[in-house]
Amino acid sequence: MTRMTAAPSPHSPADRARPGLRERKKIKTREAIRSATYALIEEQGYDTTTIEQIADRAEVSPSTVFRYFPTKEDIVLTDEYGPLMLGELRARPAGEPWTDSLRHAMGKALEPSEEEPEVLRLRARLGVQVPAVRSRMFESMSETGRLLRRAIADRTGRDPESLEVRVHAMGLIGSILEVSMYWAENGFEDDLRELTGRALDVVEHGLPTENP
Repeated sequence: MTRMTAAPSPHSPADRARPGLRERKKIKTREAIRSATYALIEEQGYDTTTIEQIADRAEVSPSTVFRYFPTKEDIVLTDEYGPLMLGELRARPAGEPWTDSLRHAMGKALEPSEEEPEVLRLRARLGVQVPAVRSRMFESMSETGRLLRRAIADRTGRDPESLEVRVHAMGLIGSILEVSMYWAENGFEDDLRELTGRALDVVEHGLPTENP
């Protein structure tokens, strides 16, 4: 079985100043907890994996696990798309068409090379199979939507609290969620970037009028 390990968090890009010793220890502990969780879930399933087992595998205390992650679902879903996508959007050229910026940012957010493909597939599969993970996924998407509204406001000059911006942001976030669910439900056979592009076509142009 392929050993699943957590990839470096997109919250800590390599081009940023090297963190101090204390911060490096926190990052190491965080990634150890994530890696232990992924490995245990692959070995014995989600429901039977406990915080105590995760702590033991990561060589930390259960209280340490809870200090880093309030719930088991948060361990699975940590370092999801929001901050990465927001950073990518803000790094795009100011004169670039908004839809082009979105395609780049959403493609990067769902880029398999950002972390081990096994981890992405595990997260997507659990989102389909485990109601608690799916529920937390919806909650995290709402948080990501708030981040995206700020990025849209920065680019367009619109009020991030306006109805139009809120609807646009959550439409985009919903498309990410549906891409992930569709990918898992269809056995991960399709290319994730291609699915993302198809989803953005629908967001941008609406549902095609012709039948497939």
